[in-house]
Amino acid sequence: MKAVSTPKRLDEIYQHAQVLPFDSDSKLILMSDCHRGQGNAGDNFLANQTVCFGALQYYYQNGFTYIELGDGDELWENRQLKTIVEVHSDIFWILSEFNKSGRLHLLYGNHDIVKRRKGYMERHCGTYYCESSRCEKVLLTETASEGLILENICKKEELFLVHGHQGDLLNDTLWPVARFLVRYIWRHLELVGFLDPTGAGRPRKAKERVEKKLSSYAQEHYPILIAGHTHRPVFSQPKEGNYFNTGSCVHPRCITGIEIENNHITLIKWSVRSGRDRYLSVEREILEGPVPISDYFKK
Repeated sequence: MKAVSTPKRLDEIYQHAQVLPFDSDSKLILMSDCHRGQGNAGDNFLANQTVCFGALQYYYQNGFTYIELGDGDELWENRQLKTIVEVHSDIFWILSEFNKSGRLHLLYGNHDIVKRRKGYMERHCGTYYCESSRCEKVLLTETASEGLILENICKKEELFLVHGHQGDLLNDTLWPVARFLVRYIWRHLELVGFLDPTGAGRPRKAKERVEKKLSSYAQEHYPILIAGHTHRPVFSQPKEGNYFNTGSCVHPRCITGIEIENNHITLIKWSVRSGRDRYLSVEREILEGPVPISDYFKK
């Protein structure tokens, strides 16, 4: 079986992608690859849950729209999304707050590709049982899509968002086979120290091949392409490239993401830091930027 080429897959997604307008007043935070699990030894997100919650609180309180570029939940290793919701209830609670205010957009990746099924999100995390009020409450009503286009209202500049697994034979075309291997083989090996080769343990050269395909596509088709999947943050400078990567939320001791604010793009990191008084706090750090988005459209 042969995989559909990355350019062809991305072209198909672009044709059917929702368009989200933005302007200089818009505030967007893009994150990916949280891989929220069931709270066991194989839950790679568990170590960064507090950091992520602190970051999401900041973005919610400051009027940002949260966009998740796929692999938000680890649904290759785990069967039940409801269990993941229960374990990471604080994260899903604040996602529901974004959802209520119309500031939530979810994409699916290879590890949570089942979210593309009609009605999946509504069945598995549409509501939750509130212990304090002893009744069911709305959690997430947002459906997951494969791609999203950010379009500047004034300048008509476009940013194309995808997860980034598209065109990969194992992770795209043969994803049921990859899921079987992860769920019944690599999941158990991971518990004793081995890394999943379809996730963070993917060989460096494999990640570079994916990045090369995405970067080439961005260069030939669209001024800016933003993806996840490889877990490696990428921030291209104007005239050097136009491919960006959010990184992941499962880095050791930190999470990364991309902010879009005041028509500028910035790569950021959140981590726990100790102050002079030795109190620990969740802190934001700029890694690259901010750079005016319009600089990437200059010929």
